[in-house]
Amino acid sequence: MFRVYGDIISGNCYKVKLLMHLLDIEHEWIHIDILRGESRTDEFRTMNPAGKIPTIQLPNGDYLFESNAILNYLATGSEYLPTDPLDRARVLQWQFFEQYSHEPGVAVARFIRKYLGLPEERRHDYELALEKGRLALSVMENHLRSRDYFVGDCYSIADISLYAYTHIAPDGGLDLQAYPAIRKWLERTEAQPQHLSMADFTEQ
Repeated sequence: MFRVYGDIISGNCYKVKLLMHLLDIEHEWIHIDILRGESRTDEFRTMNPAGKIPTIQLPNGDYLFESNAILNYLATGSEYLPTDPLDRARVLQWQFFEQYSHEPGVAVARFIRKYLGLPEERRHDYELALEKGRLALSVMENHLRSRDYFVGDCYSIADISLYAYTHIAPDGGLDLQAYPAIRKWLERTEAQPQHLSMADFTEQ
């Protein structure tokens, strides 16, 4: 059985949980509280030397970390990962965008506001995160004006990667009303069979 070490309120962990749910992959979920330093213990670093979540243990005992690497591994051979080489590269393109352009804005703003309580000493960081978040959302908005999903005509792990923090962007103070194409894409994503939001998982 797979073991997943994570925290469902993390978008990076949630995306793994969502894909495993969609693929009906049986797994054990082991809660790791990063605010209490549980991912930085010596024991945890034997599984993931970077000391981050999510980390999964494969049935053969090997460990894999970095959320989008996990998604690619789990989605191989499924409808959520295209077989065409160019489309697969485009999936990676949007996953790199998610990690390097989207998350530093949207996720960081959420963390500072929702979990740190927006302390004054982090105000400057928060404003920078909002600026980065708006820029990333604008890129997504422009892309989605002419298409339903991020890659090709089908829902894929590119959409799962970007949905994770986008659907909770208001937690960080980013208003999605200014992005109608994104809001329609969120609706299409949430209409996928068996879809569950982060709130749905936390309420289980």
